[in-house]
Amino acid sequence: MAVETSQTLDRGLRVLSVLAESPGGLSITELAGLVEVNRTVVYRLVATLERHALARRDTSGRLHIGLGVLPLARGLQPVLREVASPALRSLAESLGATAHLTIADGGEALAIAVVEPTWTDYHVAYRVGTRHPMSQGAAGKAILMGRDIRAGRLLHDRYVQTIAELQAGARGIAAPVLGVEGLEASVGIVTLGDLDPAEVGPKVSAAASEVAQRLA
Repeated sequence: MAVETSQTLDRGLRVLSVLAESPGGLSITELAGLVEVNRTVVYRLVATLERHALARRDTSGRLHIGLGVLPLARGLQPVLREVASPALRSLAESLGATAHLTIADGGEALAIAVVEPTWTDYHVAYRVGTRHPMSQGAAGKAILMGRDIRAGRLLHDRYVQTIAELQAGARGIAAPVLGVEGLEASVGIVTLGDLDPAEVGPKVSAAASEVAQRLA
């Protein structure tokens, strides 16, 4: 027996999803075409979303995702930290390096979970809440790599290595978290010591896959 669902809620969620994927904004006509609903229905849906700050209009009248989604996104971060912690702990202890989970937040990479190794004499201090441009550092570049992979651009390696891009002497390797709808994230490690990308890269990629499987 089929489960009864709400058509209005389904359409509203589709509108939110399309707006979230359209950084340049959309007109009502464009939005209606993308969600395959007539303009009158879209007007009503948008008006309701605007009332809850989940959608907004810019000065030219184009529609964007609203700031009301931010508390919802922040509420998800503790869940992501809990799910990712076992994989990050295993990675940090096995490699003797600081491990982290980073998500895309606008045009920046935001670290939301960090696990430091317990047995090393020294390690890189990397704080939850650290932000940096997506184009700098292994974590952000791995998120961009994930976009390329989702767009169908085949890449030989599924991890990124950087050297001293965010901190002098620091080396990082990160891999995208793939296959989780709506999530742009990466798992990575950062260290001041030497590392072999051919050895460490696959381990980081495996940890990213483990996080994805736990979230599936």
